[in-house]
Amino acid sequence: MKKYDQNEIPLLEALTGHSRSARGWFHVPGHGGGRGVPEALLDFTGPGVYSIDLTELPGLDDLNSPTGVIARAQELAAAAFGAERSFFLAGGTTQGLQALVLASGKPGDSIILPRNCHRSIIGGLILSGISPVFLRPAVVPGFNFPAGVPAGHYERAVAEHPGVCGAFCIHPTYYGTVGNTEKISRTVHAAALPLLADEAHGSHFCFHSGLPVGALAAGADAAAQSTHKTGGAMTQSSMLHLSRGALLDPERVSSALRLLQTSSPSYILLASLDAARRQLALKGFDLMDRLLEVAGSFREDLSQIHGMEVLGSEHIDGEGVFDFDPARVVVKTSGAGLTGWQAASWLAGNYGIYVEMADRDNIVMVLGPGASGGECRELALALRDLARREGGRPLSLSPGPGDFPSPVAVLGIREAWFSPARPVRTEEAAGLISGEWVAVYPPGMPVLFPGEEVSGAVVNYLIEARKSGARFQGPADPGLEYIRVMDI
Repeated sequence: MKKYDQNEIPLLEALTGHSRSARGWFHVPGHGGGRGVPEALLDFTGPGVYSIDLTELPGLDDLNSPTGVIARAQELAAAAFGAERSFFLAGGTTQGLQALVLASGKPGDSIILPRNCHRSIIGGLILSGISPVFLRPAVVPGFNFPAGVPAGHYERAVAEHPGVCGAFCIHPTYYGTVGNTEKISRTVHAAALPLLADEAHGSHFCFHSGLPVGALAAGADAAAQSTHKTGGAMTQSSMLHLSRGALLDPERVSSALRLLQTSSPSYILLASLDAARRQLALKGFDLMDRLLEVAGSFREDLSQIHGMEVLGSEHIDGEGVFDFDPARVVVKTSGAGLTGWQAASWLAGNYGIYVEMADRDNIVMVLGPGASGGECRELALALRDLARREGGRPLSLSPGPGDFPSPVAVLGIREAWFSPARPVRTEEAAGLISGEWVAVYPPGMPVLFPGEEVSGAVVNYLIEARKSGARFQGPADPGLEYIRVMDI
């Protein structure tokens, strides 16, 4: 087996070496190593970073056809993350997920998907002509957010749709929960199909036993990770990993990435992936050990606040919530008489504290390698202050995102996407066919996809969601006074 020295940072060293030795700058980007950067930006950032904002020069390799330092950096990443092959992504996990869709099948095929999958996967369906077989995820009682899809749903889907070309799982969800991915992988592999994981929020999992098992270790054939979310890289920097013996052709994946990736990737982002990999490989256990200690104390402080509940081990049900990330802290605020939206807004306005996201019932905090125990204590005190000043009786709320009726697909997503559509008032859309994606977001459980019938029950659900102050993503009208429907 090939050995790797994880102290290496081949791409970053090549970039810094070039910046020190270059005598002239007659290539893109046109800022000339920082000399042409707008002063307002330069005053804030300083000049250093622009010296490595380079292009495909001799010795710096080419992301879309790597044979040198980028190839070496990707090999080191594969070794660090337990993969057979790894790819750097300069356009976020979106590119990795869409590449997996394109590599898994051909137009006319179908693929198994959680209904709460990321919208980039839907983009992959439109590009590929592959059709979805949607599975409804479990909903966490009380917290009312979508978790994982129970393994039995995959078993039934494989039996009922023998022509599918693969299956996706979310490992973990936005809320940090993971389903029984090991059981799901056994089910999917028994049908000789690849299991593809959206592991955008789990790039840190494989570096500590106190975290959920990583997607590849749980049996996934491929995992797309947002290294910038929890791994220390810069925003938009991601990786795509293929497992050893993956039921997926690596060359098809590589070809799909060449189709999707920009021909001008940011070397700053790529260097941040190289450096983040090195840090995780050498110090990942210690970083995660400290992170878990900070998260544990934070959770304990939050659990003492009257009316607020912290998602924890007591909410594991063995299926939709098989495990959870302790560093993804979900707090239900509705028991204190506050929506998550109200709590997030109050924290920002009164304390200058910003959480990752909020929904009707909860706020979600992400703790990463840079987590501060002091900041966590300050947030806990702020929430205690909020509950004392603004709290009241528990809110009486409907079950939430799991209670909408299942729509029927009339047209394929690709066909629907390219078909003419027109806006109608949402109240008048019953019986028509949706021409757009509509989700109550966050948490992002899509109520409609293009090509699905807008039933009367769906219209009623959307109107009630609008009245409750829910936010929508996907529709052209963000207030959902109107919805686009098929002009057929």
